[in-house]
Amino acid sequence: MTGTPFLKMHGLGNDFVVLDARATPLDLSLERRRTIANRRLGVGCDQLIVLEQPTDGDADVFMRIFNPDGGEAGACGNATRCVASVVMEERKTDQVTVQTISGLLESQKAGVGANGLPVISVDMGLARLDWREIPVREACDTNHMPVGLGPLQDPVGTNMGNPHATFFVDDLAAIPIADLGPTLEHDLFFPERANLGVAQFLGDGRLRLRVWERSAGLTLACGSGACAAVVAASRRGLVDRKAEIIVDGGVLSMEWLRDGHVLMTGGIAVAFKGELDASLLA
Repeated sequence: MTGTPFLKMHGLGNDFVVLDARATPLDLSLERRRTIANRRLGVGCDQLIVLEQPTDGDADVFMRIFNPDGGEAGACGNATRCVASVVMEERKTDQVTVQTISGLLESQKAGVGANGLPVISVDMGLARLDWREIPVREACDTNHMPVGLGPLQDPVGTNMGNPHATFFVDDLAAIPIADLGPTLEHDLFFPERANLGVAQFLGDGRLRLRVWERSAGLTLACGSGACAAVVAASRRGLVDRKAEIIVDGGVLSMEWLRDGHVLMTGGIAVAFKGELDASLLA
C-alpha cells in the first residue's frame, strides 16, 4: 500500500473515518483534518477518529476525536463502539477499555443483531448535571435551563464528556432543527457551544430523537446525545432510567445506571476500507 489506510465505519449511520496512528504517528494539521472529513474534498464523515497508544495502563487504545471543523471533541458514543469492535477483533476478546480525553470507557460485545452485525455496549461514564460542569453561562437548575429559540424551550442540561441540551417537544417532525440548530449551538448561554437534542416521548419507554451536533449539524445518530436524552427523560419523570432511543439511523438501548453512569447498546458496521492519497496529508 502506498497511501494511509483507513476504515469507514458507522454506528446507526453516524459515520467515521478511522485512522490508526498507534505504530506510526500521523501529522494531522487542522486543515488536513478538515479536508479528510469533507464529503466533497476528502472521504467525508461526522467525526474523524485517530487511534493512538493509550497513556493509561488500564486502557487498550486511546481514541482521539475530531469534528468536521477540525476541532477536538471529548466524547462520541457511536465512535467508541466502533473503535471497541476493531480492538476486540484484533485481540480476540469480548471486552476492551477505550481511553479518551474525557476518561476511560468500558466496552463489551453484546451479541449480534438481526442483520448479522455486531452489537456493542459501552459505559459512557458519569452524566454530569451541575451547571458548571455542562457548562452554561450562569447558575441555574439544569433540569429547566433558561435558554431557547422559537418552539425549542426549557431544555435539560447534561454533560456526557461534551455539553448537551435536550428539548422535549410534542411533534418532532414539526420542528425545523436545521434552521434553529446553528443559532442555538452558538448561544452565549453555552460558552463551549452545545449539542442540541430534540426529543419526543412516544410512551412505553421510547423516545424519538434528533440531534444537532456542534460543528457537524444533523446526524443520523448521536450516541452521547442519546445518553443525554435518557438522563433528561428520567429527570423529567418520563422514563424509569431505561429507554429505547429511536434515531434516524436505528435504535439505541439506553440505561442510566444507579451509579450515575450511562450504558449504551447498539449496532456498528464497517462500510469500507481504503487508503488516503498522499495529497490529503501533504
